[in-house]
Amino acid sequence: MTTIKDIAKAAGVSITTVSRALNGYPDVNEKTRQKIIDIAKQLNYSPNTLARGLVMNKSKTIGLLVSGLTRESAKDNFTFEVLAGVNQYVSEVDYDMVLFSTTSTKQREKTYTQLCRERRVDGAILQGIRSDDPYLQEVVESDIPCVLIDIPIESETVGYVTTDNVLGAKKAVEHLISLGHKNIAMINGYKYAFVSEQRLKGYKEALSEAGLPIHEEWIADGAFREDAAEAEALRLLTEYPCISAFFCASDLMALGVMKAVKRVGKQIPDDVAVIGYDDIILASYATPALSTVAQNIFAMGYEAAKLLIHMLEGKAESHVKILETELKIRESTVKNRN
Repeated sequence: MTTIKDIAKAAGVSITTVSRALNGYPDVNEKTRQKIIDIAKQLNYSPNTLARGLVMNKSKTIGLLVSGLTRESAKDNFTFEVLAGVNQYVSEVDYDMVLFSTTSTKQREKTYTQLCRERRVDGAILQGIRSDDPYLQEVVESDIPCVLIDIPIESETVGYVTTDNVLGAKKAVEHLISLGHKNIAMINGYKYAFVSEQRLKGYKEALSEAGLPIHEEWIADGAFREDAAEAEALRLLTEYPCISAFFCASDLMALGVMKAVKRVGKQIPDDVAVIGYDDIILASYATPALSTVAQNIFAMGYEAAKLLIHMLEGKAESHVKILETELKIRESTVKNRN
């Protein structure tokens, strides 16, 4: 296997010069650097990244910590889209990525900080972590640079990527109101999720600004699960048959609500309109096709990786990235005929 000694001999320079040239140090003449790079290519030189990482105290590897990566979550492709976005960016800038699933028994026994230190990652992206997770604060307060997805914490070593969830929710509810709906229920996620808090706020703001009453009893948590949302929607439709529309904090829950509407013998959207949030792949394939607030989930992963690596390299001008949402009107919402 070719070593830097072989390159140094071929280039007629010292081993130190080769090492500094290949590692990007600025004190190497550009002509010499290019000569060394060309020779390294000709000799099919492959650097020992582990050894280089030990010397430079950098592994050029980031960790992606995800929660809820289960077989059941395959229907909701959120985590996969984030993963694809992160992978795209790290591949563009010659970094590697290590995936940590916090749901495995072995990894639940270790803190996020321990996981990061053991695998020698330079920084980490956290996705799907609950705001009450006892390990979240520990990693945020550590010296490991990290970027959070949908958790708005910012510090010298912490940044986050999210969308304007309040505005997104308002778009959805205002759309229902514009169609003539006045009895609008909400299926939210769960208490310790930032997006749940924000989407609930947007729901309430839209109702208040339209002069409509807020019925707290029409707001239920579906835990971001299809079956839980179906059960809650079935209960609400039974107890409050006047409900004519549902705003759901995720598309997966909206699919559960649609099942509940059909179970009580009502039609979508003639009797009950349903709108979701996220624009997962299944949204457009549902029957009827689901109206939703689209997030560019791939971009969330891509921008999270970009932000983290810019932070690691001292290039980040801001530690916050807010992405836009888009209202996508499909067949599950139509003008209220009541």
